[in-house]
Amino acid sequence: MSSHRPLPADRPLPAPGPGPRTGPVAVVAVTWNSAGVLPAFLAALPEGMAGTDWRLVVADNASADGTPDLLRRLAPDATLVQTGRNAGYAAGVNAALAAAAAWDGGPRAALVCNPDIRMRPGCARLLLDALDAPLSGGRRVGITVPLLHDPDGALHHSLRREPQVTRALGEAVIGNRRAGRFPRWSELVTDPAAYRRATVADWATGALMAVSRDCLDACGPWDETFFLYSEETEFCLRARDLGFATRLEPAAAAVHLGGDSQASPRLWTLLTLNRVRLYARRHGAAATAAFRAAVLLREASRAALGREASRAAVRALAGRAALRAAPRP
Repeated sequence: MSSHRPLPADRPLPAPGPGPRTGPVAVVAVTWNSAGVLPAFLAALPEGMAGTDWRLVVADNASADGTPDLLRRLAPDATLVQTGRNAGYAAGVNAALAAAAAWDGGPRAALVCNPDIRMRPGCARLLLDALDAPLSGGRRVGITVPLLHDPDGALHHSLRREPQVTRALGEAVIGNRRAGRFPRWSELVTDPAAYRRATVADWATGALMAVSRDCLDACGPWDETFFLYSEETEFCLRARDLGFATRLEPAAAAVHLGGDSQASPRLWTLLTLNRVRLYARRHGAAATAAFRAAVLLREASRAALGREASRAAVRALAGRAALRAAPRP
């Protein structure tokens, strides 16, 4: 067992030692009271990682349900990084990546995943093989994601477009799934054809993503000011700004349990606020005000239909603290 305090978001990760980039893949997972989902996650890893050299690094955010002991029992060879507090998802990713950076030569890539992911056989190899592919305009693939399925087998629409005022407005007026067919009017990509081919997206759901070593080195740590939600959005957009695209590898697949944010007013509020806060990081005050108004319209319309999570989000969006640093749930 090892312990580590997560690095501040503005401090670079420790530099890896010299050597070729042929080391193992760092399988990075962040846990917080994850004892209920961890055994199945671990059981799926050998087949999911088949054909790759890999090591598991788990950052635990002060679980109180025995998650660290369970990990030691079920995966004794894994590196356990204990942050000592509920530090948030991005901080957990940074803590695990910092531990992997200390390996001889460092990891050749990272596979960042939620513990409620169940990789299908060969998933990781397909994602890793798709990294670093050249694209037009001097870009290359820095992040790859698989097809995600719900537990009942339904496809999860995991690809996203960059947040824009018109897209937030389209989702408010039309609904994100119907608007998702039109690139101008929704962040969500719902076109079935996009999930049948290798599709480049502005960002994607962060439940499972492979990240190349070059992309990791160029981007640095994940932004810890996003305690939960929007951290993957920020990372993918930052990677894109630096020339690294996010691309779907449709031959790779995984099951994602997920779903907590939809039911919990507290988590939905945090998700909604962080959308606005991220937009404010990348745009001026006038554009941010318009984006916030569009998101508020969306949540208000759903609150009027009786959705309690949206009612909580409306109260938060209307408050003066909406653009301050994200609170911990």
